[in-house]
Amino acid sequence: MNRRDFLWGSGGGLGGIALATLLGADGLLAAEGGTAARVRPDGGLHHAPKAKRVVQLFMAGGASHIDLFDYKPELIKQHGKPSSFGEHVEAFQNGLGPWLRPVWDFKAYGASGKMLSDVAAPLGAVVDDIAFIHDMVGKTGVHSQGTLLQTTGFNRPGFPSMGSWVSYGLGRMSDDLPAFVVLPDHRGLASNGTKNWDSAFLPSQHQGTVIYPGSKTPIADLFPDERVAFASRAGDDAGVALLNRLNRGHAAGRPGDDRLEGRIQSYELAAKMQLAAPEALDFSREPREVLKLYGLDHGKTTFDKKINDLEETDVFARKCLAARRLLERGVRFVQIWSGNDNGFPRRNWDSHENVEQDHGPLALGMARGASALIQDLKRTGLLDDTIVLWTTEFGRMPSSQGGKGRDHNPYCFTSWMAGGGVKGGVCHGPSDDFGYKPADRANPTEVYDLHATILHLLGVDHTRLTVRNNGIDRRLTDVHGRVIRDLLA
Repeated sequence: MNRRDFLWGSGGGLGGIALATLLGADGLLAAEGGTAARVRPDGGLHHAPKAKRVVQLFMAGGASHIDLFDYKPELIKQHGKPSSFGEHVEAFQNGLGPWLRPVWDFKAYGASGKMLSDVAAPLGAVVDDIAFIHDMVGKTGVHSQGTLLQTTGFNRPGFPSMGSWVSYGLGRMSDDLPAFVVLPDHRGLASNGTKNWDSAFLPSQHQGTVIYPGSKTPIADLFPDERVAFASRAGDDAGVALLNRLNRGHAAGRPGDDRLEGRIQSYELAAKMQLAAPEALDFSREPREVLKLYGLDHGKTTFDKKINDLEETDVFARKCLAARRLLERGVRFVQIWSGNDNGFPRRNWDSHENVEQDHGPLALGMARGASALIQDLKRTGLLDDTIVLWTTEFGRMPSSQGGKGRDHNPYCFTSWMAGGGVKGGVCHGPSDDFGYKPADRANPTEVYDLHATILHLLGVDHTRLTVRNNGIDRRLTDVHGRVIRDLLA
């Protein structure tokens, strides 16, 4: 070793590491093959972005568009009469009974005059910020497939979640928190479970990190179990150091296998989250007016097992407030779930038996929490570059099932968007007079279009964000998708 090599190895190497870190943060490092780095932290991958982050509000079970957002006077007129669709209808169960009017009355809100049902009335405060899409169509009336289509762009397992694609394409904005965070329903997981936020063939560090705000252990395994008295921070650090040595040795003999690298990065991120995550989930320093906005100013933090309206409102609102705090600290994609419970009386959106009983508490909690989130994002300036997406796997039929319920309707349902780059106070693609199918059946809106539009607002051309897997260039939108230009501000 000559003098120059010795100096570089002992001192200059540290400067090289620092330089590499700075260059990597600015997207200036050369990637393998000599090409420029793919990820740029400013989000300007293909064109100037209008947004940097996304909140996805997912109503698991199939929320009824015609009882919440899609006002159908003709359905009110025909209430109780035998339903007639003019064609054979493939019903999921036996939900082709008489026409069933909306469970709640509708009123106009905002300068746009958008009609909302009484149970969704809290959204009236922000309705002029929202773009409603009333001609969404799915491919199936099966929960698992419909949910995967919305979360991954495919109706079968094995494909990355939209949050994983965003994390992979744009990278993290925070060194201490993950790019993709999932806030599940407090009673359980939706159809497909963790597959809804899996990274599939993308590097594993892009899968969603699960957090339960308000629970005793919001993030599993972040700290030693309190029942393990001998566990200490020093022991934990020593264990991590040993794992690092073993992992690096293991990885050295397996070039090209990124699974271990993803696991290592997850452990490293977890160590950083031990400091950052508790602070992000601590609401104690939130101003009282903010807690009041979310309906969390009553001081109650825990609930018994009996489901009630207060719990539904509080739980969803708590997740919405946690989402805002995570977003402002650098999380890029937050997925919030509502409605997973197979008990009886049912408390999810799959309202086969009784729409009023099932939808009522969930819809009110959703509307209050979502409205507060949009107002809070606007208050903090984050709404300018944050997309809020509301969706569900499919809608519900305008005909009745068992007198008070509705069957699945994959032929037409509603999604809505607000925030960065989205034109508020508009409705896109009306449904027909009964909310059964799109008014223009030849040109409906598909989930591919929604995903393409979100990526476009994030500065990404959905046709160019691809990963080769099993000999195919895969992308979030498969081989479909068009940007919905009418929704762009």
